[in-house]
Amino acid sequence: MIDYAPLEAWFVTGSQHLYGPETLAQVERDSRAIVEGLNNSAAVPVRVVYKPVLTTPEEIAAVLRDADAAGNCIGIIAWMHTFSPAKMWIGGLSRLRKPLCHLHTQFGRDIPWASIDMDFMNLHQSAHGDREFGFICSRLRMQRKVVVGHWEDGAVHHGLSVWLRAAAAWHDSQTMKIARFGDNMRQVAVTEGDKVEAELRLGYSVNGYGLGDLVARVNSVAEGAVNELCAEYESRYGLMEELREGGAKRESLRAAARIELGLRSFLEEEGFHAFTDTFENLHGLEQLPGIAAQRLMEDGYGFGAEGDWKHAALVRSMKVMAHGLQGGTSFMEDYTYHFDPSGPGVLGAHMLEICPSLATQQPSCEIHPLGIGGKADPVRLVFDSATGIAVNASIVDMGERFRMVVNTVDVVEPPASLPRLPVARALWQPRPDLNTAAAAWIYAGGAHHTGFSLALRPEHLEDFAAMAGLEFLLIDGDTNLRQFRNELRWNDAAYGVSASR
Repeated sequence: MIDYAPLEAWFVTGSQHLYGPETLAQVERDSRAIVEGLNNSAAVPVRVVYKPVLTTPEEIAAVLRDADAAGNCIGIIAWMHTFSPAKMWIGGLSRLRKPLCHLHTQFGRDIPWASIDMDFMNLHQSAHGDREFGFICSRLRMQRKVVVGHWEDGAVHHGLSVWLRAAAAWHDSQTMKIARFGDNMRQVAVTEGDKVEAELRLGYSVNGYGLGDLVARVNSVAEGAVNELCAEYESRYGLMEELREGGAKRESLRAAARIELGLRSFLEEEGFHAFTDTFENLHGLEQLPGIAAQRLMEDGYGFGAEGDWKHAALVRSMKVMAHGLQGGTSFMEDYTYHFDPSGPGVLGAHMLEICPSLATQQPSCEIHPLGIGGKADPVRLVFDSATGIAVNASIVDMGERFRMVVNTVDVVEPPASLPRLPVARALWQPRPDLNTAAAAWIYAGGAHHTGFSLALRPEHLEDFAAMAGLEFLLIDGDTNLRQFRNELRWNDAAYGVSASR
């Protein structure tokens, strides 16, 4: 349900008529060559579309207006090949709503020391023209990404790839629909938030549906479809004996399959991208959706437990950004600390709902008591996460703005097996260390729920936050707690927040 193929980013080149038709013809050839080179790069995930060289305010305004209207255009990549007087860009840029990336490059990589003359200088003026363009973007207070380097360099392709993935997620967010089955967990603060402001700021809509609407779908699932899905479970996962054909808990597996099919039907037919549920509102369902939520996430849906719609949306956006990359992405929760000085860490898990895209081994399909929710024992997939560098991200509603908090972590193998913990889990060491990272997270008000990804890096989320106008806070190997607390104070000052309530 995530597809980059229809998407495109428009490549626009700025120049002017001062240089004459021959120079403009060369500018066009060079621009086309750059677009072709980017599209031939395996690192660039979205098709880049060449647009004619822009030399007048009217041309600029028209192309940027068309970009905003184009349903499959996710953003603008702008380059000033020569010198493009920036007052020409005011009308177009001031109305542009699509994300903007400023590519600060030069067609020829090197200065030809022996042959360089003024003709070469006039043609290769990106160092000149891009600074003019940069000024007008700053003067207009435009959020944009600046990528610097020669257009054939891998680092430039990487920078563009990160931005394109964030732009694809932002594009997806504008039409994202989130279904809430039940409200958020009672008395919990961080899962609350302003859904109207979220739609204004992030584009997605959040609406509630009675559990009876879902239960009706679940109860109408055909027995043949249940049989087929149970057979798929058996082929893909290691089923514990009680869940196999003839086992004591076989009917629980069939109930879980029926819930998945009903939930999937509801989401697909109504065009939803993400959903939430809560263990406090399960009337009519035999068990809490465990394996259903896990498998739907694996297919690209966002999910948030306990009615947490902000993290359902974040998980979906992170899924879109991570499309085609190695490493899984999931809903997550910081569950338990390991304070052993020889290897401190965080055990991340949830009651049931961790995406199997994180697993490197075949998950085990199991059933166990949950001890919460007051329903039948739920079926879930149990596995250990893959290891490696990951990000843990949270979005919280601070009242006057949304804040994104991101921590870089290192996922490691557990030092011992966990035979009595029948849930999917990940063990990680936060950067720079557990004590500093946890303190910074708490000072920032980060949630206990997160979007967790082995595929993404902080810059993906930072680019997305810039597009959405979110406050962005990074906790990584360079974090100093005193400086981090000062950053929080400075940000409050920038948003005009009073120090006391």
